[in-house]
Amino acid sequence: MADGYPVIPDDLPAVYRAAMRRLAASVAIVVARGDDGPVGMAATSITSLTVDPPAVLVCVNRATSLHAVLVPTAPLSVNLLSRDQQAVSAAFGGGVPRGERFATGDWRDGANGLPALEGAQAHLCCVIDAMLAYGTHSIVIARVLAAEIGGEVAPLIYQDGRYL
Repeated sequence: MADGYPVIPDDLPAVYRAAMRRLAASVAIVVARGDDGPVGMAATSITSLTVDPPAVLVCVNRATSLHAVLVPTAPLSVNLLSRDQQAVSAAFGGGVPRGERFATGDWRDGANGLPALEGAQAHLCCVIDAMLAYGTHSIVIARVLAAEIGGEVAPLIYQDGRYL
């Protein structure tokens, strides 16, 4: 208890991971601008933060190529996937090399110059307001500057290693 917290059992990380796999979450593709073009990743750790100002919270592993290009004031694009966009999720989840990911799905330029996915549930054009390092991830607070909404509500949901 040197740091003020109780010592955690050795098996807690594995049990915690198994517990969190039971948490169903919608899937999004988060995109930022890299030196050689857009960089994106599939993410399930995204949530609405506030309406005033409009903002989302995105958790990004610091080992990802996306994290390397995230800095305050940089533009960020969040594309909330539709149920029929499993192939896009798989490509951006690591199933396709970084330079080939945007070949999966129908992408166009968004209002902030970053790719927007056609047929997505919603597309958010953001700017990074703040980043907080925590454990293996950074908590990214992104202010929403523009939003587009797709057709029917039919989100892509991921739970326990599969799509629902």
